[in-house]
Amino acid sequence: MTACSALPDKPQRSISYDFGPGPLAPAVAAASTAALPPITLADLDTSASRLEGTALNYRLGYEDAQALRPYATARWTQPPLQLFRQRLRDALAEQRTVLGTLEAGNLAREGRSSEVLRISLDEFSHYFASPTSSSGLVRVRATLLSLSPTGERVLGQRVFVVQRPAATADAAGGAKALASAGDEVIADMVRWVNSRR
Repeated sequence: MTACSALPDKPQRSISYDFGPGPLAPAVAAASTAALPPITLADLDTSASRLEGTALNYRLGYEDAQALRPYATARWTQPPLQLFRQRLRDALAEQRTVLGTLEAGNLAREGRSSEVLRISLDEFSHYFASPTSSSGLVRVRATLLSLSPTGERVLGQRVFVVQRPAATADAAGGAKALASAGDEVIADMVRWVNSRR
């Protein structure tokens, strides 16, 4: 009997998270948004390879805020960059046409201008300020450009930072808080882009 107690526990299965289902009914665009020009959502730019994988990361701000640690049994279904970009594309598409980079290039060749939104996802982690207090921390840099046959012109640039409290100090709580923070950043970003006309 004592030998059985020395057996290791069964390995835990990894849990995969995403940002949730999003709106369950299509949004109805207001008539005033019909005047919004098409926009191109450029490919996501990041110099941080840690955001290219599917790890769900956390930081212990009270101990060593520079160390980024992955949860052992939790993953994103896709890299956070892709999840964020898909959610942003859906939000932009509620009020205007979202073009691909190829379509934007075609417009420029035809002599027509278009707006391009470039974003860099710089921080996406479950941040622990203390052992009992944590939040989803998202930081995104956005640059809005006008693309024309004569080149690019910067219309504006802004950094968006949002922290949303996590209900629990584990991967599930972190994933929910990060999805909530990501949605708030996206809502702020869409308002900012639409106000730059």
